[in-house]
Amino acid sequence: MKTFLMTLLSLAALPLSAGQAGNVQEYAGSGPEGTVTYSLPSTTLVFEAEAVCEHFYAGPYARYASKYLGIDVRQKDAVTYTLSKVSMTPCVEADRSCRYLLDLHGERASTAFLKLSATGLVSSAESLPDRTQEWRFPVVAQGDYADKALTANLTTEATTLYRSVRYDASYGKVAVRQDMVVEKSEEARAAEMAGMIFSLREQRLAIITGDTDATYSGEAMGAAIQEITRLEQEYLTLFTGYSEYGTQKLTFDLVPERDRENQVYIAFRISDTAGLLPADNLSGKPVVLEIVPEDAAAPQTDGRKVKKSKVPVVYCRIPAVCKVKLADGMDVIMQGRVPVYQLGEETSLPLDLDLKD
Repeated sequence: MKTFLMTLLSLAALPLSAGQAGNVQEYAGSGPEGTVTYSLPSTTLVFEAEAVCEHFYAGPYARYASKYLGIDVRQKDAVTYTLSKVSMTPCVEADRSCRYLLDLHGERASTAFLKLSATGLVSSAESLPDRTQEWRFPVVAQGDYADKALTANLTTEATTLYRSVRYDASYGKVAVRQDMVVEKSEEARAAEMAGMIFSLREQRLAIITGDTDATYSGEAMGAAIQEITRLEQEYLTLFTGYSEYGTQKLTFDLVPERDRENQVYIAFRISDTAGLLPADNLSGKPVVLEIVPEDAAAPQTDGRKVKKSKVPVVYCRIPAVCKVKLADGMDVIMQGRVPVYQLGEETSLPLDLDLKD
């Protein structure tokens, strides 16, 4: 029975295999069949930038801070971005503008060419890995001071009203006192809150100096002072406001150009209100990258005349070691040395050259 089932499965698979074998696809490559297409290496500088975003919410009593507390505070809500961290990573990829064909028919491919392929110089390794993208900050919310105030929003005011009273020969006005519940003015609420802040400070001083009816010692004194300080800071935010912080991260790619005379680029931009921006967004301040290739000595020939090789060759690049400097205005963010392939020189290797590890 087991043999019979295996036979049925084998017969069922035959039409599918035959159909796949008969489906022959035509060659759609850019080069002739039987040749290898490879590219020279190119360096891409990947910048990972991080900015700190501050959402500041002005206090509802900010305009009265100078009058009742004697301090100057920020009066308006604001959003500001500050560049906090930048890292640069040189990545090697295939230069699609420098591609070559190599016919290997009848030739011996050496380990040098195989190593060249392993570094991503052939066309099959020209794709870049996927990178995650960070979303920008959502719509800014309003400041929340709903649970900060402890004083009532209403107060009682005494108002004197007059009503007319008829006498025998005339009418007269009689004063009538009436109490009315009205909303406190903003300045009145600010004055009460300032009074509570000063009261908390007086209580804290009394506990520290021992000028209280109750006795505080050890952990009890520390806990009482800590709680009073917390309440003071919470009430102060009604005047000074508060800030919420977030982090924005973006990645920017920069490919140095070989034929560019002035090797100065805008890596990315940063705006005080919009944060990190690409280089083509003119609303931000530029963060400039300067690349200076170091001089390389010419190959030494020992005085002998070098003839042109007649054997098949493989072209490759020797990277130029470059000094790089990233600056935000006059402030230098980072500097160092990195190899950049496209700014180096091109050379060739004999196809039958056997390099040992």
